[in-house]
Amino acid sequence: MQQQGGMMRNSPSYSSGGHSRSFDTIWSPLVKTGTVASNRSYAFFSLFLFLLLGAFLSTRLLLDPSVLIEKETVAVTDRGTTESPKYPQSTKLITEKPKEFTLNCAGFSGNDTVTCPKNNYPTSFRSNAGESEPDHSPSATCPDYFRWIHEDLRPWEKTGITREALERANATANFRLAIINGRIYVEKFREAFQTRDVFTIWGFVQLLRRYPGKIPDLELMFDCVDWPVVKAAEFVGVDQPPPPPLFRYCANDETLDIVFPDWSYWGWAEVNIKPWESLLKELREGNQRTKWIDREPYAYWKGNPTVAETRLDLMKCNLSEEYDWKARLYKQDWVKESKEGYKQSDLASQCHHRYKIYIEGSAWSVSEKYILACDSVTLMVKPHYYDFFTRGMFPGHHYWPVKEDDKCRSIKFAVDWGNLHMRKV
Repeated sequence: MQQQGGMMRNSPSYSSGGHSRSFDTIWSPLVKTGTVASNRSYAFFSLFLFLLLGAFLSTRLLLDPSVLIEKETVAVTDRGTTESPKYPQSTKLITEKPKEFTLNCAGFSGNDTVTCPKNNYPTSFRSNAGESEPDHSPSATCPDYFRWIHEDLRPWEKTGITREALERANATANFRLAIINGRIYVEKFREAFQTRDVFTIWGFVQLLRRYPGKIPDLELMFDCVDWPVVKAAEFVGVDQPPPPPLFRYCANDETLDIVFPDWSYWGWAEVNIKPWESLLKELREGNQRTKWIDREPYAYWKGNPTVAETRLDLMKCNLSEEYDWKARLYKQDWVKESKEGYKQSDLASQCHHRYKIYIEGSAWSVSEKYILACDSVTLMVKPHYYDFFTRGMFPGHHYWPVKEDDKCRSIKFAVDWGNLHMRKV
C-alpha cells in the first residue's frame, strides 16, 4: 500500500471532478495513539489544508507580522538551537470575495509597540451586517492545485496519523505547532534560518483570523529547511511504519514531505521583500510601466549562482565577446544590497525584459512566484522540486520549458522564436 501511495501522489486519478510531553494531556482529535486505522485524521488534515489554502488565496496582511505573534497569541517553549511532477487537469477558479475581519487598533496608534488587544481577534465566523452568504454554486470549483492535498496525505489515508508517527518528525522539525480551541501553541526544537519560522507561524495566525472558530484542533511538525527528507523508498512494504507527517516548503517525486506555502508570502525581512499581497500590487504596477512588446528582447535572470551547480552552469550562457545566447544574467549580492538600501533588488522594477528565467537553487526557489508574476514569458529550467501550487501548472501554457543539460541553446531558441512570433507569445 505504501509503495502504491508513493507512486500515486504524483499521478492522481479522480472519478469525479528530548520531547516535551506538555502536549500529552491535550491531544488534538487529529492524532491517535493506537494502531487502528483512523479516517478522521485524514479528514481533519484535508479540511485544514483546504481552509489554509483558501485563506492563503486572498489573505490581507493588516499589521506588521513581528507585532501580533506575541505572548497573548502564540505561546513558545524554546527547546534550544542546535523527474518533474505530472500535471492534473484544469479546473475553474473560485472568484467570490472571502470574509474579512478588521482589527481596530486606533487606540494604539500612538503606542511605540503598536500592539492590538488579544480580545480583538474574532473567535467565531459571522457574516457582515446586511451581507448575504456567498452562493456556493456547483460551477465554482477550487484551483487546480487543491486536488494535490489528497495526494500529499495519501500515505496516511488508510492508517491515520498516530502519535508515534508524528513524534518521529521531530528528528528534523524546527517547531511543533498545535491549534487548540482556536489558539496557537508552538514548541521550538531548533533555530530556523533567519526568520523563516516566525513568518511561517504568522501565516498560521492569519489562518485563524480568516476562519475564526472553524479550524479544528490539530498538531503538526514543521521543517523550515529547503530540502525534503521523508524518503518514500524507506516506507515501502507492509512491515514498514507509516512515514512521519512533516510539513515544509517543497518536495519532489522521491519524498513524502507535505508542502506548505513558504514563509516569504508573509514577508522576508532579511532581504527587504514585502508580504505577497502588497508586493503583488507593486508587480502589477511594474508590469504596466512597459508593454511586453516594448521590453528588452532578452531572457533575464538575477540571483545567487553559487548555491547550485546548475546555476553556475547557467552563467555560462551570459553575453560574452564570443557569443550572444540572448540571456542577460546578473549575480545578486545581498550583502552589498543591504548596505546600499536594496536599491538594485526591487522586484517590481525587474519586469523590463520579455523573458525571465526560473532556475532552482539548492532546492526549489522562492523566486518562482515573483518571476511568474512579472508578466514576461517564463523560461523554466527543468525543475526537480515542487511547492504547493506548481503541480497545477502546464508547460506551454504557464511557462516555456528549458532543457537542463543544454541551457544556452534552449534559451536562445526560445528567445529567437518568441521575438519572431510576438503575437503568438
